[in-house]
Amino acid sequence: MPFRLTALLSVITAGSLAVLPQAFAQSTDEPVSKCLAIAQNTTMPRVMFASMTASPLDLMTEDDEVTLTFAGHSTWVIETPENVRIATDFSGFWGADPAPRIVTMNRAHSSHFTLNPNSDIEFVLPGWDTGNALGVDHDLVVDDVYVRNVTTDIRRWGVGDLGTNQNSIFIFEVAGLCIGHLGHLHHPLTEDHFIEIGRLDVLMAPVDGGLTMSHVGMAQLTQRLRSSVVLPMHLRGNAISSFINMMGAEWKSEFLEGDTITLNIRSLPKQPTIFVPKSLAVRG
Repeated sequence: MPFRLTALLSVITAGSLAVLPQAFAQSTDEPVSKCLAIAQNTTMPRVMFASMTASPLDLMTEDDEVTLTFAGHSTWVIETPENVRIATDFSGFWGADPAPRIVTMNRAHSSHFTLNPNSDIEFVLPGWDTGNALGVDHDLVVDDVYVRNVTTDIRRWGVGDLGTNQNSIFIFEVAGLCIGHLGHLHHPLTEDHFIEIGRLDVLMAPVDGGLTMSHVGMAQLTQRLRSSVVLPMHLRGNAISSFINMMGAEWKSEFLEGDTITLNIRSLPKQPTIFVPKSLAVRG
């Protein structure tokens, strides 16, 4: 996708999106992804690949740590080394206190977005198409984090087909880490999707086993992405062990003592590991 700075705050209103002026992100330079493949691919003309071009994100060091806390449902709270607080699939409930600077949302149902985001939130990023045939495109740099997205479709309940570009896989590039949140993903990814996503060191994956994708489908996708760290979410009516068993012996699992994990690019596990927050482990 063409990279650009987001200069508008998208505020969700009932039935539509109103676009209001918003302060520019912290940098005036176009962001350069560190998570995309370096080799050029002529079949993907819309992708800008990583290069040695100077970027505001180059100021990050590999010794910086990123904290991730499971807040509930599909909301993970990401806290960057420069204290940028981000809440994923924000519904106005989980991760709301203190107010994040950035929130991402998806449109599957109301527990993944809110019509009334807190006015203290600086950047509201809806993950669905608001009228552009190519889908919504976010490229936002705030202090030490770069946020971009890759759109996917969602199942329209009761209709039987898919709503085009109604979900986004949001990718957060910070402190050398590539962190991906699948949102409410309903279908396998195409090769183009994998190219646009690039490398993911950390993957936040819905493991409900049916409302998004089956455990078999989600396990296959997770194995293909092969992230060092997998953080489950969206556990609805199934035991977490069902998903873990689908992943096989090549993947470790570790149950956290709480709901928070702190990561550093230099200390990622050598063997891919599923880290289960305590609040999910209690449920299954």
